[in-house]
Amino acid sequence: METPYTDHLTSHEYEHVYEPAEDTFLLLDALEADLTFLDNLQPRLCLEIGSGSGVIITALAKRFSHGALCLATDINEHACNATKSTANRNATKVESIRCNLASALRTRSVDVLLFNPPYVVTSDEELHNQLFEASPESRHINMSTQRNLVSSWAGGKDGRRITDILLQQLNDILSPQGVFYLLLLRENKPDEIIDKLVSLNFKAVKYMERRIPGEYLYILKITRS
Repeated sequence: METPYTDHLTSHEYEHVYEPAEDTFLLLDALEADLTFLDNLQPRLCLEIGSGSGVIITALAKRFSHGALCLATDINEHACNATKSTANRNATKVESIRCNLASALRTRSVDVLLFNPPYVVTSDEELHNQLFEASPESRHINMSTQRNLVSSWAGGKDGRRITDILLQQLNDILSPQGVFYLLLLRENKPDEIIDKLVSLNFKAVKYMERRIPGEYLYILKITRS
């Protein structure tokens, strides 16, 4: 699976949008390793939640350009624009929707779901301070920009503030044959998440993992039981 071009994105875009990093490329590697499964699935609708720069969903759109509708959602308008720009740069099509998680989609319609959530563990107090109190070194950045960036990485308690919300909605998002690739940090307690998914009638396995400087990352592959 081709890694999309990102040379069109400038430092200005990265003031508003999470820049592709090791976690991004781990998710790309996991999708490439599972291409036989995805080809056999023949997805009709692929969705990336929190698309940021649009690298992941664009790679998938290029692979399934003749059979699948590829969508991206993000609450950050700049991320929606960056995702469209990345798709255009790579001569493919991705529809980008500004909304919360998958709230704009029809129930049980998503065949391939992707999510690299804000996973860094932060206390509620720290998260509030990061979102609403500009530090002295960042006062040159306007507050909405700072909140966009913080929201892309700050995960609250156990780094799962958003992930836990999505898991409760998963039954209404994933199609009967659908698959969900979720990126997690070791501190997010992936074994606990797997147990939670089992209780929600899903099957989850640690499909890929990687140690990077300062972090240990996992990709969970999730399907219905």
